[in-house]
Amino acid sequence: MKKKISLILTVASLLFIAPGCTNLDEQVLDETLNANLAPEEAANGLIAPVYSLLPNLFQHTTYFALNEISTDEAILPYRGGTDWGDNGIYLALHQHNTTSTDPNVTTTWNTLAQAISRSITAISGLKTSTASTAALYSAEARGMRAYYNMVMLDMFGIAFVKDDPNVESVIIRGDEAVKYIESELLAIEPVVQLKSAVGPGRLNKAAVWGLLARLYLNAPVYRNIYSPTFTFPAEDMDKVITYTDKIIASGQAKLSADYFSIFGNANHNNEELIFAVDQRADLNGHNRMAYFSISGDQFPLAAYPAANGTDGPAITSDFYQSWVQAYGAVDPSRDPRFYKQNMSVYTNAADTCINDSDYKINRGILRGQQYGALRVNGAFVRCPDGKLKVGKLTYVTRNRSDLAVNFSELIDFTTAGSNYNTGFRVEKYEFGSESNTGRNKGDADIVILRLADIYMMRAEAKLRKSNDAASALADVNFVRASRTATLAPPALTTMNLDLLFRERGFEFYWEMLRRSDMIRFGKYEGKWTEKTNADVKKRIFPIPQTAIDGASNVAGYLKQNDGY
Repeated sequence: MKKKISLILTVASLLFIAPGCTNLDEQVLDETLNANLAPEEAANGLIAPVYSLLPNLFQHTTYFALNEISTDEAILPYRGGTDWGDNGIYLALHQHNTTSTDPNVTTTWNTLAQAISRSITAISGLKTSTASTAALYSAEARGMRAYYNMVMLDMFGIAFVKDDPNVESVIIRGDEAVKYIESELLAIEPVVQLKSAVGPGRLNKAAVWGLLARLYLNAPVYRNIYSPTFTFPAEDMDKVITYTDKIIASGQAKLSADYFSIFGNANHNNEELIFAVDQRADLNGHNRMAYFSISGDQFPLAAYPAANGTDGPAITSDFYQSWVQAYGAVDPSRDPRFYKQNMSVYTNAADTCINDSDYKINRGILRGQQYGALRVNGAFVRCPDGKLKVGKLTYVTRNRSDLAVNFSELIDFTTAGSNYNTGFRVEKYEFGSESNTGRNKGDADIVILRLADIYMMRAEAKLRKSNDAASALADVNFVRASRTATLAPPALTTMNLDLLFRERGFEFYWEMLRRSDMIRFGKYEGKWTEKTNADVKKRIFPIPQTAIDGASNVAGYLKQNDGY
């Protein structure tokens, strides 16, 4: 499988993207798909570009930032008055004051538009292909076009309908867009293969079922994005239940006993994953999800003394307190999803010398004083026996050895709340083992769909349809009880929508689901940390001004979203 995907992505590098993204036009170099390529190679060259932009989409500053920093789960201040200022875009994002000139909004839009364009190119090219894979690849390309349009609908409130690369796209919204995406996924569902045949890095049957379930669950939001409240029709909820049932009954995915292995460097083979961004190192993945939050003085790899973090976002105190309130007098680390200790020095101060092979930083939500490999003049300090020396970290890289890497609950946009060490950090994804810079060569696949979400969506649909709290509670507790690698979280005794929303936060924090969850549960107009804006028009993002300007030659073709 690795060789096949690597070949596909090598051929994909020959693709040329036209500079205009909004009209979804794209050119393919003649040399790519000419008679010199065998039909199978040409088909590979068509399908590869459909997937190859996924790592770009799931960057820390694009899809992640827009769907997490806009919520109560993450906040990114102007750290120390020197880092992450970026003309105030992250402050505005958290406060729901984003504008149509935000470069991260523009990059996200352009990536989605290019990905839709590549899907259209593949669908068109595969129509005449004689390759044995042509029908399968065509179905995958069509399904991925539906997926990218679903993300576009979720974030920008529109979808593009286009089959002929030479014909202008039709823009649709609301119920029309929901029905279009639904029809596309239903059309390809019989053709795509099982996950056991193609892995989680390609669109598979369980992934299509999961995307359909997610579509039906969010359809009331997509149909009327600015509605003060949402009504969840029984027909939609029945479909959520039907497709989640299909996945669970298929046996194509299994809940992972070890929660953090879901986000580990070997997670491509973790059975909980249903659909994911293939990030194996030989595919040139990125490590941004692991490096973004941790300190610039945390160096997670014994082999690479230049690979560190960047003191990016942290969780808000509001989100942290949801854990505290849930566990009361018991520390939240009781929950194996909250924290995993990998270095014994945290509990045994004498353990300051570690074998290189045993050195791993902790995972989950990181609080308080941090320990790690000590550096002097860019090189790691060694114990007399040659082992790695670990100890309390300070901000040496910022010439602030007086400031401990001691993460505080306090984080906001005040001077005190914006220092380098403010906010509890998140190391959910494992740091890539070959990431010599900390930014590149990620190993861990980035989750798009996993089985826990299937159970949680089914639980939500049952609550919304008939307030079947007993069945919803059973699904939630089944997920909780599955984390048996350590002591599993205690079973809950009651269930309602507010508790389910809280539970989704515990299970899926920083997995880029929070924004859509908050909107669906009626929480997005609430107040947290530095956010007071209650404008429902901010549920979706502005269409980039460059896109509107680029389409200005067609009157009325691309209209800015309300409120921007």
